[in-house]
Amino acid sequence: MKYILTLFTAMLLALCSGNVPAAAQAGNLIHNAEMAGTGTNRRAGGHVSRQSVFNVVDYGALGDDAKDNTEAFSACLKAVIEAGGGRMVLPDGVYRGRISIPAVSRPDPSWITVEIIGESEPAAVFGTIGNFPLQNHGTIVKSLATEGSAVISAASPAKGQALYDRFSAVYVVIRNLDVRTYDNPAIGGIDLGSAMQCRIENVFINTGVYSVQASEPTYGTKGLVTPLNNNAALTILRNVAVTGYHTGIVVYEHTDGDNINLGSNINGLEFATANHASRLGRVCAQRCTYAISVTGVHGFSIQQLDIEQAGLGQTDANNAWQATISDVNDPHNRGVGDINYWVVIGNVGARDVFTMTGGAQVRARRIGSAPVGNERAGK
Repeated sequence: MKYILTLFTAMLLALCSGNVPAAAQAGNLIHNAEMAGTGTNRRAGGHVSRQSVFNVVDYGALGDDAKDNTEAFSACLKAVIEAGGGRMVLPDGVYRGRISIPAVSRPDPSWITVEIIGESEPAAVFGTIGNFPLQNHGTIVKSLATEGSAVISAASPAKGQALYDRFSAVYVVIRNLDVRTYDNPAIGGIDLGSAMQCRIENVFINTGVYSVQASEPTYGTKGLVTPLNNNAALTILRNVAVTGYHTGIVVYEHTDGDNINLGSNINGLEFATANHASRLGRVCAQRCTYAISVTGVHGFSIQQLDIEQAGLGQTDANNAWQATISDVNDPHNRGVGDINYWVVIGNVGARDVFTMTGGAQVRARRIGSAPVGNERAGK
């Protein structure tokens, strides 16, 4: 009660203040309350319930770019799940370690929501030229492990314990995070293949170097894996950037995305097997060997695929792998898709040079032009 009275008193003072807009004052107070950590709230009738906001610092995490926070993350997530879902918050800092979301399974009666939220939205640095060292500002979760799970992953329930098939009954929300590994990583960034559903927003998944300087990925690792086909699968992507991985994002069914940026990955987007179609708004692929790869039967549409290919003199012996081979790589003709594209060649400008390998059922049209089929494969 004392906490609630204090909060409302501060909000009333904010309304009376002429220095800062009242809405901003109130918003800051609410944000500070969320970041304050754990505690209790008293509901009507005197019942005590745990808050749905859990600060990793209260569980021993330290964003000093040195301590391994894996155990602290696990303890915080355990509390979130025991509370029936909630928000794990990470104040600004560089947190080493892995975040593993425990499986949610029987005897829990239904799905729960687990949010993993950083304090600051990251600057998603990617491009085609120059050298822009990545900074250690904002909320960064980093792992330098050379084997094992992704930096952030969702565990699968034990056999026979899942509420549905083999999937964890969890809706994962990840927001305002810089997820980082290292150049030519042997582990992935975020793997939510075993989760039911997810929403990823304002997230930069990278290898710790500016995309143009990235070494060729040789371990087959993936920046982001979305929930696998499970009939209930749902993926929402907003303002997501992935740079420096073998595959930027693996897309499964029911994916809806917009403002997706892919820099210097061998495969920008990989469309894997999906029973239900996916829709993507604006996708930007820069210096990816293949902007789009299709490995399974998948229906999809991309409203604007904005590609920049390396121009003459823009690659060297270290990053020659970033030269484009084809914009769509669908050698087995498994994709069924519609793409509106725009291609720019570095130091040259916009050109209609879109190429496909296979893609017999993929219709591609340059913005402003009539649709065409797989004749762009050079046939």
